[in-house]
Amino acid sequence: QVQLVESGGGSVQAGGSLRLSCAASGIIFGIYTMAWYRQAPGKQRELVATITSDGHPNYTDSVKGRFTISRDNAKNTVYLEMSSLKPGDTAVYYCNGDPFRSSWLGRGTQVTVSS
Repeated sequence: QVQLVESGGGSVQAGGSLRLSCAASGIIFGIYTMAWYRQAPGKQRELVATITSDGHPNYTDSVKGRFTISRDNAKNTVYLEMSSLKPGDTAVYYCNGDPFRSSWLGRGTQVTVSS
């Protein structure tokens, strides 16, 4: 069974920074494109950033220049460095593959940005 354990969320003021981590188990991590998603209350899940198996990143327009995705295949871990955070970034953040796989389990980590 694939397990994804997200951590690093918290409450920050606008302009602050956070670093999210996601440790994966049960998969051959290094062969998958990994991604961070977020879901705010009452909204659909949104793809935030992806990173290919060889480290090429891609971002949704709203986070370009503020967020950085990275991965450590030796540690089966994907990261999301977030800076210049805005209240609109408030959401539960999940890691998963790209495309999203509902069979990959993760509880997410809450990010709350206050103005």
